[in-house]
Amino acid sequence: MNIAIVGAGATGLSAALDLRAAGHDVTIFEASDRPGGLAAGFKEPHWDWHLEKFYHHWFQSDSDLLRIADEIGVRDKVIFRSPRTVGYYKGAFYPVFSPVDALLFPGVPLLAKVPWGLSAIYLRLTSNWRAFEQTTAHEWCSKWMGAPAYKGLVQPMLDGKFGSYARQVNMAWMWARVKARSFSLGTFEGGFQQFFYELANHVTKRGTNIRYGVRVRSIAEERATDTGSRVSVEFGSDRAVFDQVLVTTSPALMTQLAPTLPEAYLSKLNQLKSLGAIVAIYALDRPLGVKRDYYWYNMPKIAGFPFLCLCEHTNFAKPENFGGDHIVYCGDYLPVDHATMNLSDADVTQLYATAFRRINPDFEPTWIRKTWVFRERYAQPVPLLNHSQNIPPTRTPIDGLHFASMSHVYPWDRGTNYALQLGRSVARDMMTA
Repeated sequence: MNIAIVGAGATGLSAALDLRAAGHDVTIFEASDRPGGLAAGFKEPHWDWHLEKFYHHWFQSDSDLLRIADEIGVRDKVIFRSPRTVGYYKGAFYPVFSPVDALLFPGVPLLAKVPWGLSAIYLRLTSNWRAFEQTTAHEWCSKWMGAPAYKGLVQPMLDGKFGSYARQVNMAWMWARVKARSFSLGTFEGGFQQFFYELANHVTKRGTNIRYGVRVRSIAEERATDTGSRVSVEFGSDRAVFDQVLVTTSPALMTQLAPTLPEAYLSKLNQLKSLGAIVAIYALDRPLGVKRDYYWYNMPKIAGFPFLCLCEHTNFAKPENFGGDHIVYCGDYLPVDHATMNLSDADVTQLYATAFRRINPDFEPTWIRKTWVFRERYAQPVPLLNHSQNIPPTRTPIDGLHFASMSHVYPWDRGTNYALQLGRSVARDMMTA
């Protein structure tokens, strides 16, 4: 078959890997100048590594990612370390990454942690996620983990991450976080961008054509021809017809690219809820945090922090990889019409830096060498009750047209591993269509 893929992110590249291996002709259209999608990065002249625009890490349980790394010969470049996550309580930060850390966290009385711990064990052991999507995380956790643990450990995360949707997110989302994640975190030598360069180079060497800087304008059903081609793709000023097409964009963009899809399918796409993301990145001339092993700071908005989390990246990937710069991410998930999403870059970095003295009282703005701000409209799907019934199938009603987005990795939360898994799954479906 002659196949087109829209998007050279994890899903598009992993689908191309298997489709090309099966002998199909594959062309990928990528609007940007590089592969990687939301995991793409950038690089300053004095850095050895790329830096992700949006913070990313892997888990030791990410079996699909590790399998592909083995297949393309780069498994030795996957790095796992165990930096610490910390939570906030009464003006200070305390480790909450490991079970021992959680037991010692002063924000929840020791006895109140017993139902929390038993609930976590239960979530790790059970695989019946469909039962969890029938209740909200708020209801389940407040009932079974107990009010103190819920208010001290769970509610700040739900409120910070989902905002007005916090009481509506289903428990399957929480189950997936507890079920699959490891205590060690992973990155790639050279950064995630380097991993996607390796994967893209692998598929191109085997015959896939990746066309960077080419934006697809529309996709439509084509009347069958002698060659069997049936899906037309308009890109730039050109047009081509393919046997099958896989689109890996956001649901909103899919509705724009393929407006001739049946109304019922378009309606499902339009009903999917999601949040945007905004990230401010700071290159400092010294570490921000006093503790050099503190990597991820949960920043509860109820305590007055202006964003959801702070990640001191160079407490995980060493500053030597970035020319001695100490890299700090400040990130938040927000509705696309939120006021902060529409601030200037300078105003965002100034606003977020107001929290730095609560991490290190000695912080001075003169420590900042350079800043960057990145925004994304489609960053965090919001899974509501019985969410599996709301997700449209990857095989669309247009014969030969397939759609695979971050929303399709449910019940798992968005992540590179599940995007790679999704691409391979859809590729199998395309080859049996």
